[in-house]
Amino acid sequence: MRIVGSDLTGEVLELRAEGDARALLAGIDAVFAAPAMLVAEGGIEVPRLFVSDMDSTMIGQECIDELADYAGIKPQIAAITERAMQGELDFEAALRERVALLAGLDESAIHACLAERIVATPGARTLVATLAALGARNVLVTGGFHHFADPVAEMLGFHRVVGNRLAVEEGKLTGGLIGAITDSAVKAAVLRGELAELGGDAHSLATGDGANDIPMIEAATYGFAYKAKPKARAAANGRVDSDDLTAVLMLLGIPREQWREA
Repeated sequence: MRIVGSDLTGEVLELRAEGDARALLAGIDAVFAAPAMLVAEGGIEVPRLFVSDMDSTMIGQECIDELADYAGIKPQIAAITERAMQGELDFEAALRERVALLAGLDESAIHACLAERIVATPGARTLVATLAALGARNVLVTGGFHHFADPVAEMLGFHRVVGNRLAVEEGKLTGGLIGAITDSAVKAAVLRGELAELGGDAHSLATGDGANDIPMIEAATYGFAYKAKPKARAAANGRVDSDDLTAVLMLLGIPREQWREA
């Protein structure tokens, strides 16, 4: 196994060891806490596919929690979100419960929330733009909503968006959803489907933070947990515990002169 880590100065260190990737990461954690690490079999290559979660990964917020603030019920909804992301609740049931609580909220609150609350994670633009410049296909797949994901994807430079759709009638949220739910199984299926289109030897990268990202993280060649909940962190062979997502580029061995801005 190849172990690559970065320290607080951004210096990249490399080791080689035998064993399971997750066990090696756990062992390293017991000795010292590196801000970012990746354990991979063989050489590390630039991925041809990047699939990422949105909330608390590509952006620094949970959109449904911020939207709930406009309805005056953020603490109530945020508590459910946290339990769902920890893997304590069924994702779909928790999603439908939270959306139902938003019934009657004016659709204009979404536009205000996007403008006033939603901010890209440090390094997100550079990560997406650099991978795209190097030939990767970038897919944003979220258990959140197209109302948010579509403009976020455009802002960051993703090629495709997969997510859930809020039902709106006469300018107000109905408290329901349209169509099938994008959950953990769909996230992993999107990664596998995109990878099949590229060819079986293509390497893939996934980033996420919550329990519903685990199957996607596990399915990727390089599955990164970004400032993640414990279950997602334990499932990953890559970790970024610092704020800046450009740590992923460093661990993939992509030199700074090749980095791009969106």
